[in-house]
Order: sequence, then structure tokens, then C-alpha cells
Amino acid sequence: MTSQTFDYIIVGAGSAGCVLANRLSADPSISVCVLEAGGNDWHPWIHIPAGFVKTFHMPSVNWLYSMEPSEWTGGRSILAPRGKTLGGSSSINGHVYNRGQAADYDHWAQRGNRGWGYADVLPYFKRLETKEGPGDATYRGQSGALRVTDNTLHHPLCEAFMDGAAEHGIPRNPDYNGPTQEGVSYSQRTIADGRRMSAARAFLHPVKGRPNLQIITHAFATRLTFEGRRATGVAFTRGDTGGPELIVHARREVILSGGSFNSPKLLQLSGIGDPEHLSEVGIETRQALSGVGRNLRDHYGTRFAARVKNIQTINERTRGWRLAKEVMNWARTREGVLSVTPTMVYCFWRSDPAIRQSDLQMTFTPASYDEGFQGVLERKPGMTCATWQQRPDSHGTCMIRSSNPYEAPAIDPNYLAEESDRRVALGGMKLARKLLRTKALAPYFDHETYPGPGIESDDELLACAKERGTTTFHPAGTCRMGPASDPTAVVDDELRVHGIDGLRVVDASIMPMMLSANLNAGTMMIADKASDMILGKAAPEAEILPRDAA
Repeated sequence: MTSQTFDYIIVGAGSAGCVLANRLSADPSISVCVLEAGGNDWHPWIHIPAGFVKTFHMPSVNWLYSMEPSEWTGGRSILAPRGKTLGGSSSINGHVYNRGQAADYDHWAQRGNRGWGYADVLPYFKRLETKEGPGDATYRGQSGALRVTDNTLHHPLCEAFMDGAAEHGIPRNPDYNGPTQEGVSYSQRTIADGRRMSAARAFLHPVKGRPNLQIITHAFATRLTFEGRRATGVAFTRGDTGGPELIVHARREVILSGGSFNSPKLLQLSGIGDPEHLSEVGIETRQALSGVGRNLRDHYGTRFAARVKNIQTINERTRGWRLAKEVMNWARTREGVLSVTPTMVYCFWRSDPAIRQSDLQMTFTPASYDEGFQGVLERKPGMTCATWQQRPDSHGTCMIRSSNPYEAPAIDPNYLAEESDRRVALGGMKLARKLLRTKALAPYFDHETYPGPGIESDDELLACAKERGTTTFHPAGTCRMGPASDPTAVVDDELRVHGIDGLRVVDASIMPMMLSANLNAGTMMIADKASDMILGKAAPEAEILPRDAA
């Protein structure tokens, strides 16, 4: 046992945990301990932007969870990567910076979560970032630690794709994190000077020398400790295979920032969750909260791929002598293929012209993957357009299988279970096909390699979604924020766990509804806002925005 005591203990040094550690330890009178199950973020593949194709499968920096087989995945078990190192998933993700629509946050507030409307959270987004390049100061920050840059590799295929989108009435949008999200543009990214700008690089490493901040790596949290109704500490082992249990104590609060899989897991292991489920796995209920581990949302993506002619794609530039040339170019200039995101162009549009706000998120890249899957590029020239529903109605679960803390939870997102999700997915797949067959792309389009020109009917397209659809790595909602009157809520609008003192959850798991976005930006915002709540600081004054801000 250890007798170390801190004011605050943060479980998880991911996107949220790094921001919290930075903000809470800024006061030298406050002591902060961060427990991270992984190791230091030293590996070169973390910092080289294109290294995501390597960290995608690396157990040393990745939890490598797997999802439960389900009907609409064709009985497949889909890989669910999550970061297991300083920076968490921000150290292994695809670098995209996307906040979502203003309406997303307004819906959070409308569900009874005070202070979470878009005008309330925008000051935190601005406080976190330095947007390099063009940006409206009403929406973009210029003094934050997180450097956000525009994609610098303007491949001719990307230009042709965006010109083709205009043929279908989709305008170019100079900033999808600005006044409106809708339109098509190059992606914004958390890459600076040719290196990954993870949450650890932006927020943790600059302050890790503070004497009041202790970071313990290879600390696998096994359970929370309590005195009555109050959380008092965290038990952990040094590694994920067992060993002596150590405990650190919290004078003020324990804060869970393990993400949408690990935060509900630790709550359940500690007796906080659905009593019926806890009883089934042999855990005594401390606090009955049936929403723990439920409401899991994720974006389910489908991809269309095509063979390319008359131009070189990224596929060829990552082979043989060309790859060696790219490596030398990156080492010298920090530019080139090794410095780009896997998604180079973003398109936000509608599955049905009758609706007002975009419900589709689409990506384009002048590259393609073996058999349509992410991770391994094809040898022949190719391009890919992927699409997913932004706000899925289908929701699933993340539940522990037993009282063994080292056993992975059962993760079931329940993709496409709702008919509404299948309808939007079909609209997205049909639009993706159209955008690969525009006049602007015609000089480069050879033929569709997946699903293939023979796949036309709705049933055939849905069969392809079932066959090869996959996660876009955006799990959320398993510790849902909401008032005590909401039977599915786990935390209140200050992120305090209902019925337990001294315990908060601060990560993507608290999102009451899915964002129209990748989740890294929103997760850091949640942590920054939570830091003010924890420290008793007044929130920044809400922004006054044009009525049509979206």
C-alpha cells in the first residue's frame, strides 16, 4: 500500500486528462496525481503523423479492444482502438480537429444540462486553441496551447473532388469550425511543424515539471475506494497482469477520464451501475445508476473505393524508393505524405434535401486500403470516399463481463439497429458514389473497386455496409450527462456522479448525444470547462452569436 495523498486524482492521461492536469496544477497550492495505464509517449510512430497506420495495431500504445459481433456487422467483431499512452487516443488518432455543429451543444442544454449550449462552450474551444492560418476571431482562438493547422498537401485529386462536389450544389466552406459546418473543404488537423499535436504535447509535457503534479505511468486502475458515499481514492497495479495493489488517496475529488470504455468499466467494478448487471458479475451495488455503460454511440462508416488513372496517389508514394524519398523529405522539411492526415478532405451534407441541417459526414483521400479496410494501403493507385451518419439513433452498451479488472469489457455499439440510421446510411452511400463519378473527377476515375458497379439496389448497398462497414473510432455517451430525473443519466451538468460525493467523470463518455464530429476537440473542451467547475471558477461569458450560427 502507498499512503500518498493528493487533492485530485485523475484516472487517465488522454485528451481530457491532459487538459485537466494542466489546468488543476496551475495553482501551486493544489496537488494533482495522474494515473495512466500506458507508458510514456516516446515512440516515433506517435509523433510522425503518418505513424497512425502503425499505432493502429500496436499493443504497447493501444488497448486494442474488440466489439461484439452483431446483426449489422454481419457477425464480425470489429477492432476498437483506444490510446494507451500519455495523450491517450489523441496520440494515435487521425489528427482531425472537428468541433461539431452549434445545434449539437444546444441539444445538450435543451436536455436539462445547464451551461452546455453552444454559446456557453465556444469560449472554451477558443481558449484551448491557436488556429494557424485564416479564421474568424468570433469562432477561433489565437492564444491556446493546442495548435490547429490546415491541411497543406493540396493533391489535384482533392481539388477535383471538391470541384465535383460543387456540381451537386455542395459549396466550399473555408472553416467548418466557424460559422457553419456545412460544405466541403480541406480538413483541419492537430499537426504542427510536421509533428502530431497530441493533448500530451500541448497540455501535459509543458507542465510535467511542476512539483505539485505527479504522473504515474503503467498504473492500471482496478477499483475506487470509498468512505460511505464519498470516493476517497483509486486502487491500481503496476501493469495490466496483476500484482500488488497500491492506493492513492484524494482529499477533494477523484476524476475519471478513461474514455467511453474504461470510465464505465471502472465505475461498474466499483459497484456503481445497473444493480441487476452488477449482481450477475458478482459485484455488490454501491450506487444504483442503470445508465452506466449504456447509451453507447459511435459513427459507423462505409467506404467507396475507386481505381485511379492518369495521376499518382498516396498509395504509390508509400512504397519502395518513393517512401524513402518521402521519409527524407519529412526529416528535412516536415512536409509531404508523412505529415498528412488519413482524411484530407471533409464534406458535410444532407442525406435528404428536405432536411435543414447536414446529417452526413464524408471524407475523401487520394489513397485506398487493401480490401477496403483501414491500415494497409493498396499497391495500385486508388482513392476513397467514406461516409457516416452524424447523429445515430442506434445505441449500445459497454459492460464488464466479470469482477476481474483485467478482463476487457463487452462493447456492443448496436450499429444500424434503427431503421432511421439505415436510411441515412443509404443516402450517404449513394452520395459518395455520385461524388466519385463527377465530371471533375472523370479524368482520373478508372472504375469503382468497392462495392463495384454491379451493386445498385438498396438491399445490395446495405449488404455492403454489413459486410465492410466499420467504426470511425468515436465512442461516446456511456456515462451520460443529465439531471437526476433522467433515469439514464450518470453525471449531472457539473459532471458529478449522481449519488456519490467527490467523484466526477470528465471525458467523451458524458456526452448526452453524439456530436456531428470527431470527438477529440469536444473532449478537450469538456475537460477545460470541467476544470473551471472543479476549481469553482466562473465560466467565461457566453458568446453572442448570429442567429444562423450552425
